Amino acid sequence: MTMAFVLKLCLAAGLFLYGTAASAATIEVTIEKLEFKPAVVTARPGDTIVWRNEDVMDHTATSKGSFDVVIPSGKSGSMVVKGDGVVGYYCRYHPNMKGRIELGR
Repeated sequence: MTMAFVLKLCLAAGLFLYGTAASAATIEVTIEKLEFKPAVVTARPGDTIVWRNEDVMDHTATSKGSFDVVIPSGKSGSMVVKGDGVVGYYCRYHPNMKGRIELGR
């Protein structure tokens, strides 16, 4: 056996025994009574945020320069998280509605 073959075999065995990197999560935020619930979520790059609009009016989840998701009444909208840090967002139609995504690695 060559050294390269042994290294590949060890790597494959390690992945089998310990698994691969954690898979991406789906994080749900409900919009109800003009509020994002929960108002603060923690996410990692690759996770998906899904906003479910339970109100009778349309909303958005907007972060200037980052994302602008339109969420019609009774529907949902989503986006995949990128980057790290803290990202605040609001509804363009109802600017008093605010939320925050705390991004980690």
